[in-house]
Amino acid sequence: MPRARSTPLMTVRRVFAVVPLLLSCGWGALGAQGSGTDSFPAPARPVSRIVAPRWIAEDDRDAFGEAEIVMELLRVRPGQRVADIGAGDGYYVRHLSERVGPSGLVYGQDIEPRYLGLLRARVAEAGWTNVTVVEGTAGDPRLPAGGIDIALMIHMYHEISEPFALLHRLSPAFRDGGRLAILDQDAPTDRHGTPPRLLACELRAMGYDRLRTDTMPDGAYLMTFRAPDAARRTRDAADVRARVAAARCRP
Repeated sequence: MPRARSTPLMTVRRVFAVVPLLLSCGWGALGAQGSGTDSFPAPARPVSRIVAPRWIAEDDRDAFGEAEIVMELLRVRPGQRVADIGAGDGYYVRHLSERVGPSGLVYGQDIEPRYLGLLRARVAEAGWTNVTVVEGTAGDPRLPAGGIDIALMIHMYHEISEPFALLHRLSPAFRDGGRLAILDQDAPTDRHGTPPRLLACELRAMGYDRLRTDTMPDGAYLMTFRAPDAARRTRDAADVRARVAAARCRP
């Protein structure tokens, strides 16, 4: 994949990349479920730890234009329902709230209590009436069934300790034709990135069809998937284990 020359944004990512978290249990995820018949598989790779609710000043991020580029590529429009999974303190939530307008709805979702507190305070202060804050878990986004057109995971897929459980429970939340878009850096998963081939493999195993991959100005990539319909969704934990084992996704 072509890479752009270094930018301040990439420098910030490199600073965060010095805090990898290598997890035990055969690269297993922290907090991953057990080995029983109802358990979901852990990823066969390291997982980065969650480092901050915001990784660069918002003014600098606005100047870079990442959110606008992402929303244009995804054709986010008024009236849509969009979920920002791993929303932190709400940078994308702000942009999405403006874009979908009063007839749309934004789910700002996170699992960290401190980040959720920051997000709730920001939503209340800004008066974003089209935003709902959702507290999820590592393996469950806790989004309403049939409730979203687009889900975003912005520079955080590599931090999900139970990705297969989360993707399994996320799929029923999509409306017909719903899409999942993942923005990440082409880097090892313990250095706050996800190699594109690895990401495509893991999502394909879960029934998500890759639609396109776009390269961002700083060299990061945005990979967009069609969410699985009812016929292609994983049925249960046993089905997920079988599909993940057959896919043999490795870093």
